[in-house]
Amino acid sequence: MTARAADRARYERATAHLDAPLAIVDLEAFDANADDLVRRAGGKPIRVASKSVRCRHLLERVLAKDGFAGIMSFTLAESLWLARSGFDDILLAYPSADRSAFAELAADPKLAAAVTVMIDDPAHLDLIDAARDGGTEVVRVCLELDTSLKLLGGRVRVGARRSPLYSPAQLADLARTVARRPGFKLVGIMGYEGHIAGVGDDIAGRPLRSRAVRLMQATARRELSERRAAVVRAVRAVAPDLEFVNGGGTGSVQTTAAEDAVTEIAAGSGLYVPRLFDNYTSFTGRPAALFAMPVVRRPGVGVVTVLGGGYPASGAAGPDRLPVPYLPEGLSYDAQEGPGEVQTPLLGSVADDLLIGDKVWFRHAKAGELCERFAELQLVEGDRVTATVPTYRGEGHTFL
Repeated sequence: MTARAADRARYERATAHLDAPLAIVDLEAFDANADDLVRRAGGKPIRVASKSVRCRHLLERVLAKDGFAGIMSFTLAESLWLARSGFDDILLAYPSADRSAFAELAADPKLAAAVTVMIDDPAHLDLIDAARDGGTEVVRVCLELDTSLKLLGGRVRVGARRSPLYSPAQLADLARTVARRPGFKLVGIMGYEGHIAGVGDDIAGRPLRSRAVRLMQATARRELSERRAAVVRAVRAVAPDLEFVNGGGTGSVQTTAAEDAVTEIAAGSGLYVPRLFDNYTSFTGRPAALFAMPVVRRPGVGVVTVLGGGYPASGAAGPDRLPVPYLPEGLSYDAQEGPGEVQTPLLGSVADDLLIGDKVWFRHAKAGELCERFAELQLVEGDRVTATVPTYRGEGHTFL
């Protein structure tokens, strides 16, 4: 029996009393992935990206482990909810225009102490001040560095279009603006190198593209390491009490941790290990989060149809954004239909072994987005479900 077949047998036994659709997290795999992230971080703390988890119980579980400290959130409303839930070190990874939430933040000492917000433009400070509604608490802010690689005098850009702050002088200038503004405190710098951390460099069946990605990433790492160090020096000259410099992501933990200027690493997807993280030479994780769909039809030889499963991931549309049939091995989509909102035909000789009511297990392309489809996660240990915990959605929150 293959390892995947053994996993399928465990999951079937664990969920035999449950009807699909359902979602599980294999805690043994989750914990092993967490341990691997800590190993790769080489002693630097890992800030957990909540958008890749979207379950308070699992955030608490991973933060209880040595090597993890703090949360990187994705909306201000989520940040305040987490702070009210007892989390006390939350870095909002994206600028916000949520005026009502800023009013809450500026009026509450506990929230203001727990949450750090992201800015990359003086206009963000203006918006926060206009939203205070009488709140006088000091707002903690972090500057975001544009980590993209620019070639040929900037005519070629590789990386996400995030912050406009690219040079040490630009970040130092905004740091001085923050220092002059009452009601704000600059505490950190963040830079997410998605073109390194979030792009696989070992693409199945595409050796030339894989080699090109590795070359690009090696060039990008060298450039960013030098520029980030210069940025930190420039900003610390303005704000010597800077508390943290955050960088990285699941795919670049060990290389980002090697930078002296970086004090902490961000990671989250590496806990669940969705399908987009299968194509890396730097690490191998264990799929920990899966969802099951029930077989509801057998249209013919070599075909079964499951209910639902059309859960594409965000990003540029393409086959890599689709969930994949994972267990049993050997199933694939019908090219004419793909994963459907209600009906998903699956092809392969193994389909003839499946009966009405059997489960087919899928992996999502991304990590936390799976939780937007399910109100709860079944936590599996061995061949038993040992707990059922709510996702953000199950707690009544759909922040994005």
